[in-house]
Amino acid sequence: MRNSYPVWVYALIVVLVTIGLLYAAPNLFPEDPSVQIDNPMAGEVEENMEGVIGTVLGAQGLTPMRAERRDGQLLLRFETADQQSRAAEILRNSLDDNHTVALNMAPATPDWLRAINGQPMSLGLDLRGGVHFLMEVDLNAVIGTAIERYTNELRPRLREERLSFSALEDGGDELRIRFASDGERDEAESWLSSEYRGELEWAPRREDDDWLLVGTLEEEHLTELRRQALQQNISTLRTRVDELGVAEPLIAQQGEHRIVVQLPGVQDTARAKEVLGATATLEFRLVSESGDPMEARETGEVPSGTRLYEERDGTPVLLQRQVMLTGEFITDASSGIADDTGGPAVFINLDGQGARIFSRVTSDNVGRLMATVFIETTIETEEEDGEIVMRSSQSEEVINVARINEPLGGRFQITGLDSTTEARNLALLLRAGALAAPMSIVEERTVGPSLGQENIDRGIQSVIIGFVLVMLFMILYYRVFGVIANVALALNLVFIVSVLSMLQATLTLPGIAGIVLTVGMAVDANVLIFERIREELRNGMSPQAAIASGYDRAVTTIADANVTTLIAAVVLFIFGTGPIKGFAITLSIGIVASMFTAIVVTRAIVNLTYGRQPRLARLSI
Repeated sequence: MRNSYPVWVYALIVVLVTIGLLYAAPNLFPEDPSVQIDNPMAGEVEENMEGVIGTVLGAQGLTPMRAERRDGQLLLRFETADQQSRAAEILRNSLDDNHTVALNMAPATPDWLRAINGQPMSLGLDLRGGVHFLMEVDLNAVIGTAIERYTNELRPRLREERLSFSALEDGGDELRIRFASDGERDEAESWLSSEYRGELEWAPRREDDDWLLVGTLEEEHLTELRRQALQQNISTLRTRVDELGVAEPLIAQQGEHRIVVQLPGVQDTARAKEVLGATATLEFRLVSESGDPMEARETGEVPSGTRLYEERDGTPVLLQRQVMLTGEFITDASSGIADDTGGPAVFINLDGQGARIFSRVTSDNVGRLMATVFIETTIETEEEDGEIVMRSSQSEEVINVARINEPLGGRFQITGLDSTTEARNLALLLRAGALAAPMSIVEERTVGPSLGQENIDRGIQSVIIGFVLVMLFMILYYRVFGVIANVALALNLVFIVSVLSMLQATLTLPGIAGIVLTVGMAVDANVLIFERIREELRNGMSPQAAIASGYDRAVTTIADANVTTLIAAVVLFIFGTGPIKGFAITLSIGIVASMFTAIVVTRAIVNLTYGRQPRLARLSI
């Protein structure tokens, strides 16, 4: 009796092992500390930028090892992380706002491996270093925002429909419209119910001498608004992170009202929190020509149709309640120097609809004063009766008052800012868009690059120790068959690394734990097979028959043990969060790879070693 595979099985094994070795190979080449320069506005970095950057860095005694272009970006490689950090700081201060500067670890993969799309595994935050935020979205604020929007929208629309009303009030979580008679109210209710079907519910009330219509958000519409707000926040955060210049960030929803943000390579948590958590927008309002702002501040009595604000120097100013334009129409913003004052300025671009609205309202008000109101919402978390409570506070200040000398269109400038840094931050926030709902940071972690490297070193050390101990045991206990099992174990690691590299999955510390566990579990199948072979030999079966029986009869047990573990790994992946998912991915890949190597690869090697000897007397097992 002989044990042998068809030729195509051996060929398949050779092909898979070759592919595995090729795509695992990029991980053998260390990454270079790099600085990545991009120009999102133009789509690619200018041709002459390499020479400009070389001159700027050369003046500071820094010379990159190599500069290269990739997908419109400029990548500068340095020898040390210290050189990388210094170069990034110099370039951030030297380049204009249109360019983003990001710290990166660029793979040193040879060109021939990159030609077949060979890339090293991505490293998670705990291995690479950076900042982790868990942000909670205040979805209750969506109600107030929506009611305020409907309030601003309804006032002109009711007038256009010639529907009489005496007052329209924003009640925070409800909209209140007052009428002089029940007839006016009924007429308005009929139109409103038809026009805002599925959005607002209207309830008639009587209060003092007024007839009221109270509008509240319908439950389904509110649920949809909250969902949209969460998705818009995620989209806005992605834009802001791009503006920060972070390579390979992770921004994902967690649960119903939380967002996870991981910024590899970022160590300045204050700067990251300032940009990510800020809710900033602009409003443009006309300065009221009636009333004395000083008197209004002293008496607390504000003329009807106006609101009292303060300029940056504390001077009170009365502005009309009706907003001329809001920041939602802004498509682009950049900081620079104003031509007329020579001070810091932000240059605003509006979309088509915003340009038409602004052109119309400024044409109607040439010669009048217009104020730019900067609105910022911050969220603070406080512990109250053992529970974390979020409290939002909104600050509004007039940053600019200017006379409208001519109609304004889709591009104009804002001055009156304190510094170029403030202008740069305001431009960044306006480019990224406003957050749909305020957020607070409920968890914050910073992993330094040295700690990340220590995690990598210890993770590799744990894999090596586990691997060596298992190999020694297998050789001592199973002799030649133990060596064969160790070859399969090594190939199992190769397959795990290559699959992770091909999928560009992110390796984290829990992922390394999954690999270590797989190393121990990978030989379980071989132990079952080898013990079955030894049992058949003790029962008097010939070596060739014992090999065939050992593999054939152990397959069911192996499949049962591994499939149940695979089911558990899949459940962990479906219901787990980021770190648990990383563990589940490496464990799943390891299980599938170990079944292939333990059953197919080891039998192929055993067949080649012993299968051609029909009169084999004994096995080294």
